[in-house]
Formats: sequence, structure tokens, C-alpha cells
Amino acid sequence: MTEKVKQKQTEKLVHRLVEAIDEAPDKFNNYYDLGSLLTRLQDYEQAEELFMKALGIFEPKGDQKAINLLKYGLGNLYYSVGQVDKVIAYYNQITDAKLKGDSYLMLAQSYMKKKQYKQAVAYGLTALDLRPDDPEIAQVLGDSCLALGEFKPAKDYYDRILKHHPGRADTQFNRGLVAMALGEPYESFLTQAKQLDLDYYEKSEQRIADIEHTLQELDGHAKK
Repeated sequence: MTEKVKQKQTEKLVHRLVEAIDEAPDKFNNYYDLGSLLTRLQDYEQAEELFMKALGIFEPKGDQKAINLLKYGLGNLYYSVGQVDKVIAYYNQITDAKLKGDSYLMLAQSYMKKKQYKQAVAYGLTALDLRPDDPEIAQVLGDSCLALGEFKPAKDYYDRILKHHPGRADTQFNRGLVAMALGEPYESFLTQAKQLDLDYYEKSEQRIADIEHTLQELDGHAKK
């Protein structure tokens, strides 16, 4: 499919959703769908305007289902543009049980972006209770534990993912770092990561040197 065809289809979809809102202004899903599409198209200003307008319609009615979904959409939008504090504010307001798992995962990822890894672990564990087989949640927990220097739990989370999703370069790479930190064989994990995604591997290579340097320093202190 050419870019022109894709663009035309996208424009049609936007037009259809705008019409759907005009025809049924009391259906909150249409606002959410259009806002989410505009977010994916990186038309952030219009997406924000639409979500805010929709909240202005449904909040006075006390329509909790609509409010939850629209705030979830706003949280996703702010996550896309890196406004992490706004992300946290909106996801924390979500009470809908169906959206809770996603909200806790996004909160965990947001706290990771802020380098507040203990909070990331707390939200990640809550998300994992709701969705124990979700590899994205296990990844956030593994990455947060790795950043905190808690290598054994990180290893468990990464192994949990690799059991079912061995094709994840980020998991293979970080599992290699954990193995290195624990003094275990690590080369096979890094080789896998390199084969799966060379770009990712090259961008992350500095972290191997950082871990090696840290381990050498610790070893030096231990010998004194």
C-alpha cells in the first residue's frame, strides 16, 4: 500500500469519525476513537482539544464510563508527547476495572521515565496481579529492578518473558546485563539481542561497558 493510499484511507477514517460525532454527540466512544486516531497521527493539539471538549460534555452528566475512557485517552496522548506528570495525574484518576491493568502499566512506564524506579515497581506489581502473563508488565518490572541493582528479581522477570517471547531483543539484551552482573554466562543473550535487532544492540552497547566498569570497581573495593 502506497503512502498516498494510506493517507487517503486515514483522511476517510477521520472524516467518518467526525460525522459519527455530529450524528450522535452523546456517544463517547466516537470521541475516544477520533482522539486516539489523531494521537497516532501526531496531531496532538487537535487530539487534546477533542478529549477536553468531550470531557466538558460528559463530566457534567457524571457519566463515569465516558470520563474514564476519555481520561485514559488523554493519558495516552500525554505519554506520546512525554508530559509524564500529566500522564500520572490522568491515569491515577481512572477507576474502570477494564482499564486498570493498562493504567497501572502506563503509570509504571511513566515512573520509569522519571527514573523513580521504586514507584515503577510498585505500579508494575499491581498491574502484574491483574495481568500475570503480560510481557510488557514483566519488562517494566525487570528494567526497574535492573536499574535498582536488584539483579535476581530482574532475572526472574526476564526469564518469565523469554519463556514465551524469545524474539524480544530488549529482553535478551537486559537479561545479558543481569547475567553479567550476577557473574553468570551472558554472551548468548547479547548475541541473540544483536541478531534480533542490530540497531537496538548498537544503541545499547554502552550499557555493557558501564556494567563491566561497575563490576571492576566493586571487585577493586572488595580486594582492598
